[in-house]
Amino acid sequence: MRKLFKNTRFFLVIFHLLLGFFLLNQNFAKLYSIVIVSIGFYHIYKTKNRNQEAVLWSAYLAGSDVLFRMSNGMIFHELHKYAIAAYLIFALLIEKQRKPISPIFLFYILLLLIGISFSDIPYPESIRKAITFNLSGPISLGLIALYFYKREISVKRLLDVLFYLGLPSIAMLSLLYLKTPDLKTIIFGGVANFAASGGFGPNQVSTVLGVGAFVLSVHLFYKKSYSTFIILDVLLIIYLFYRNLLTFSRGGFITAVLALGFFITFFVLAGKNTIKNIIKYAGIIGIVGISIWLYTSDVTGGMIENRYTNKNARGVKKDDVTSGRTGIFESELDGLYENPIFGMGVGSGKYKRLEETGMVIASHNEVSRLLGEHGLIGIIILIILFIVPLFNSINQPLFAKAFLGAFFIFWFLTINHSAMRVSFPGFIYGLSLIRIKLNEENIIHR
Repeated sequence: MRKLFKNTRFFLVIFHLLLGFFLLNQNFAKLYSIVIVSIGFYHIYKTKNRNQEAVLWSAYLAGSDVLFRMSNGMIFHELHKYAIAAYLIFALLIEKQRKPISPIFLFYILLLLIGISFSDIPYPESIRKAITFNLSGPISLGLIALYFYKREISVKRLLDVLFYLGLPSIAMLSLLYLKTPDLKTIIFGGVANFAASGGFGPNQVSTVLGVGAFVLSVHLFYKKSYSTFIILDVLLIIYLFYRNLLTFSRGGFITAVLALGFFITFFVLAGKNTIKNIIKYAGIIGIVGISIWLYTSDVTGGMIENRYTNKNARGVKKDDVTSGRTGIFESELDGLYENPIFGMGVGSGKYKRLEETGMVIASHNEVSRLLGEHGLIGIIILIILFIVPLFNSINQPLFAKAFLGAFFIFWFLTINHSAMRVSFPGFIYGLSLIRIKLNEENIIHR
């Protein structure tokens, strides 16, 4: 019993299960977010970032961004993006072992700023808001990358980072349980479901639940229990995937599955008895996955199949598999063709679509937004974002590639269905730039 009470991980998991209840109170949510950000700064200053404390606090904020938005706990909308960037730059300035700054990401930030000169925002819209809405995510990514680029982090510390990244998803589970009406009263169809997502954006809720499922699964494969109780870990993973499916948002679910699939593949290849392990893991994952799918299908009246086969509630095939995103993508490519060098200018894409369709439609795809609003410069920006993680991972062993590749997949697929409206994509991209320190005992041979 004494060991149980001394176990920090277990109590943090239980605390976050209870936290979902307290976040129903908007005032508590605001107070909690302020306290967390403040304590983070104090802790980083006190420790001088000796053990990557800034990364732990940043991970928690990256994971909790959507949680506080859906509980109305943000004192201002971009709090977590700014706080994470501030944590990591502050840590760079105060840590004793100074790390050289990579000029490539300073260049990347400067390239982003060029597009501001070409912004065409109609009166009386706020130019400042239009620019910050579109650039806060990419610029925060650049600042985060300055910290992480080729920074050495041990596997043990990386698992700690993932632990804190996943905690908010556990709080989200209890918050969703309390905010979601009886599932029997929810009408499921062929579109993303706000009711089953706690009344918040299914796309973003699905992303966080996917991150939680990925983090807990990684711990399970590494034979390091997330909560210290394997049974509790397995139950949480199953419930995370189940609630993810109920959002009817395909992006977050598919992203988590692909990132986890990549991790498992390289993790298994890095060990011994590769064939035996592939058969074992494939069998277990297959049985659990099919069971979750069949149960979800029963709860949703078979509508989950319609959603993932791109059919409407009547079972009729829909023309657009992207839920309207193709039109936005094409609109932004038109901006590239019309202004190939500098693009339409930062924030101008939304107003171009307003003129064409009469509707205000924000971009969901960061890749097409960079192309349409930044032109040739956007292409250079994307090349930088792709090439740097690739070269960083080339000379690292398979075990490290399992992590780095999964982080990159999370970033790339997330920005393709949810842009960079929350802080998670910038943070997970930063993790794809690290150098993972491995010892022989780090790799578990099976």
